[in-house]
Amino acid sequence: MSSLRIDQCLPRLRAALSSSLLIAVASCPFASAASIDPKVLADAARNGSVDAILVLADQTRPLLGPLKTDGDYRVRRRALISALRARADRDQAGVRAWLDARGIAHRDFWIANLIQVRLPAAALAELAVRNDIERVDPNPQIPLRLPPVEPAATPDDIGAVGIATGIAWGVAKIEAPAVWSAGFTGQGVVIGGEDTGYQWNHPALEPQYRGWNGVAADHNYNWHDAIHDSTTSSCANNSPAPCDDVGHGTGTAGVFAGDDGLAAIPRHQTGVAPGARWIGCRNMDAGIGTPARYIECMQWMLAPTDLDDANANSDLAPDVVSNSWACGTDEGCTPDVLETAVGNLVAGGIFYAAAAQNSGPACTTIDDPPAIYGASFDIGATDVDDVLANFSSRGPVGGDMTIRPDVSAPGVGVCTSIPSNGYTCSFTGTSAATPHVAGVVALMLSAFPALRGHPGTVADILRATATTQGVTNTAGVTQSCGGTPITQWPNYMVGYGRVDAWNAVREPVFIDGFDR
Repeated sequence: MSSLRIDQCLPRLRAALSSSLLIAVASCPFASAASIDPKVLADAARNGSVDAILVLADQTRPLLGPLKTDGDYRVRRRALISALRARADRDQAGVRAWLDARGIAHRDFWIANLIQVRLPAAALAELAVRNDIERVDPNPQIPLRLPPVEPAATPDDIGAVGIATGIAWGVAKIEAPAVWSAGFTGQGVVIGGEDTGYQWNHPALEPQYRGWNGVAADHNYNWHDAIHDSTTSSCANNSPAPCDDVGHGTGTAGVFAGDDGLAAIPRHQTGVAPGARWIGCRNMDAGIGTPARYIECMQWMLAPTDLDDANANSDLAPDVVSNSWACGTDEGCTPDVLETAVGNLVAGGIFYAAAAQNSGPACTTIDDPPAIYGASFDIGATDVDDVLANFSSRGPVGGDMTIRPDVSAPGVGVCTSIPSNGYTCSFTGTSAATPHVAGVVALMLSAFPALRGHPGTVADILRATATTQGVTNTAGVTQSCGGTPITQWPNYMVGYGRVDAWNAVREPVFIDGFDR
């Protein structure tokens, strides 16, 4: 077969549309300049078209050399984005023209060198011979993974955890109120949420939403909807205002910034950083995401746009992004398809908090993007007694012996906001733990503004200041992951410990260059 020319292979691929595209491509390797995932071939042959991601060859080559760590981080971010855009325009030009000539709609990304498209099978056969595409990946729909149901709380448990009114137990557990008393509530900091959407006008969220000035709402640069083709969601496609068709996102936002204010009776203080502002992007349709939706929200976070998805302004990017989802490899999300996007967000000076997932208690269960990436900061889940949740995923991550999760945070029976205008104390999962850490980062940045744009330093401080006192494992001291038991710190079950906001804010006092 190696002697076949492209003009000999292409008719064979076209003819295969009436039989087996998968077999034809395998029998014509010379034509396969682009590596096509078998799932893409199978779906195209079965359905006549396929939702796919075209991965350009140049994904990870440094664009600018090492970015400077001094000076204004916003200038560094602008330079990074300019280089990313230029690379995408150069590398994608031929593919875009090819798609346009065939009337095939496409969505182009620059945060990673990718194009998302629904390809007719005939076009896929022609695409296989192109040499400017490295591979064609599936763009599968990934359902939100929630943890196993925990045992129902007893009255004594409820008394210990508290109720939704007042300061939520998780917020108190990580000592956020001590930071508030020192004058730092997250003021001047923006938290970005990527989730199922948000009830932005929930009493606990509206005051902190960046698109609300106390009188009127302006969703430009504060909201983006990456759902364009749903037929089942209660939210409109391309919704012009924040909408949440599941409630999960409203819950996560309630943990990182929720507070219905001094005038509320009774008051609900569910958020770690009630003085921060928040913005949001919907990357799941009724709890179902795709790699392209996740990437679209990441790109928007790095350079938010208006409601027409135009006039990007990277100076309006958030300081920290909270991610309470996973993109499962077992359902077709390739391990590296999101990695470049996550890496560029962090290179742009944004702290990237990621749920460690809910596949415990076995070891090596942190196995899906984005938690598997080195640029992510992973969070496990503990309960009101600082016991590691049974469902919380453990490390190590593959053959990488880096400690993961990085830290843990309250994630069992957490009190937060839910649609419509309600509250709950049953929010459970690493989904609930992650926004606790995002909120702590906001407190740190409000206390030490010089930390903004330095996510690596922030991560180092969080790991160094996490508490280990009283933190235990549900399996007892016998469980050992990666050869490290729970009694040794750090470990692959809880990480460096349970996050502590007061410790984290005190630590930078001793770091040169981060004086208040």
